[in-house]
Amino acid sequence: AISTDFYLNHKLALKMDLPTERETILHFFDQIRKVEPSMDRFRRYDEELALESSQRHDEYRWLSLRRTSIRTGHVNPQAMPQGYDFHRMVLKVAPYYLSISPLDVDYLELTFGFDLECKANHDGVVFNALYGDTPMAELLQVPDGRILDVQPVLGVSLTERGDIQAYFEIKTRKKNRRGDARRYKHEPISLFLTVRRYGSVQNIDALASIFDDLGEHAETLATERFVPNLLTPIARQITSSSA
Repeated sequence: AISTDFYLNHKLALKMDLPTERETILHFFDQIRKVEPSMDRFRRYDEELALESSQRHDEYRWLSLRRTSIRTGHVNPQAMPQGYDFHRMVLKVAPYYLSISPLDVDYLELTFGFDLECKANHDGVVFNALYGDTPMAELLQVPDGRILDVQPVLGVSLTERGDIQAYFEIKTRKKNRRGDARRYKHEPISLFLTVRRYGSVQNIDALASIFDDLGEHAETLATERFVPNLLTPIARQITSSSA
């Protein structure tokens, strides 16, 4: 309700290169399209092959293959269970079409992304929302100064071993070398909550349960930490700046 767009992204990072044979890739993408018929747009980018649904609608899905990773995204899912289903399906299908071994797994990562529409200075909004009444505020209060770059990334380990980690990140819009962002005034402030689990797996079928575990961690952090302490203060500052 707070954000303009919400998306669930997932990444399966591997230690070895994925297959590049034409028949293998097309067979895999065809299988995904059978399950999700709306994903009928095959695209080639720099070092990436992608299968996407139309972005003309608010809700859409995408899948991309890079040299050592599989990435999936579901933008504006109607409900959280539906948002998870697409990622689980790819995790179930990919190992068998792309010959992924349990030893090959480097890490899995789940990201909650929130876009906030903001016409005011993005970095100024983030700075005032998060640092306005703290000692950090004194750091950038220079004569004739203007806030140019405030994009914090904070990380925390969720386990004693450090194999499960969470990251909180803010991305403001692009600027030219003088700090002018007028060319990008329609781009949002983006906030990300990422939970990552390192290490290989004992059985390739365990990927789905690991993904579910990441979802539980992410939802708890989003409810108890991310929304009240990061998303809401920035959303309120955007409203205040527009008033």
